[in-house]
Amino acid sequence: MRNYLNVGGKLLDCSKPLVMGILNLSTDSFYDGGRINSEKDLLNHTVKMIQEGAAIIDTGAQSTRPGARLISADDEWKLLSHPLSLLRREFPDAILSVDTFHATVAENAAGEGIDIINDVSGGNMDERMLEKIGRLKIPYVLMHMKGTPQTMQQNPFYEDVTREVMRFFSAAILKLTSLGVSDIIIDPGFGFGKTLEHNYDLLSNLEKFKIFERPILTGFSRKSMVNKVTGTTAEHGLNGTTVLNTLALQNGANILRVHDVKEAVEATKIIARISKS
Repeated sequence: MRNYLNVGGKLLDCSKPLVMGILNLSTDSFYDGGRINSEKDLLNHTVKMIQEGAAIIDTGAQSTRPGARLISADDEWKLLSHPLSLLRREFPDAILSVDTFHATVAENAAGEGIDIINDVSGGNMDERMLEKIGRLKIPYVLMHMKGTPQTMQQNPFYEDVTREVMRFFSAAILKLTSLGVSDIIIDPGFGFGKTLEHNYDLLSNLEKFKIFERPILTGFSRKSMVNKVTGTTAEHGLNGTTVLNTLALQNGANILRVHDVKEAVEATKIIARISKS
């Protein structure tokens, strides 16, 4: 596996597990929408996640919960532009990611010095995205999603979910590399166009994705695949999330995308200690 990513001239070591902290600017999130209401909130939450050990801060303004209303690229950028400029100024050494499927937002974010583009659609919601990433030469999180946030949970069907997601990655990685993109992170897209059974099949087979020799990112944080099994809600889904994060690390995950950085970092430390035994 490529153990290092070139992130704005800085090397990000993915040979040991990393945590990506979620900084949500949307008011429509399934869990933490509307909690960032001022510059002070933004900066305080970012400081907290960095102090707790987040290696990457992932900022987004478009909700991608099932059935979410999609906003335009212009409206998304209006919500993101000032916070991103502020974050880049206040945290010059932090690795910052932007969660967007709009190519113009990706370009604008790169212009603000943002380090990584995290695209939940894997290039399928904006046909210009992959070529834009190729021109920007910026690290890219390639996620699998079946459909769109509005349609993805309407009876998703696969003959073999692991095989079909792997086929998607194979084709998309080939296209990205042909465009000159070398720093690619893959994300199977837990909860994005998958049933509960699909999600757990993917988790059980996560180690198979190591064949692509790319860092693997997983995002379970407080999602329904936790709460449907444990009988909890997103508000009380931290314990189940930590269990899934631990299983993912044991199955080869390199990056955990989470709301709760402290607990995820603790999981990475325990797994690292077991690996030394």
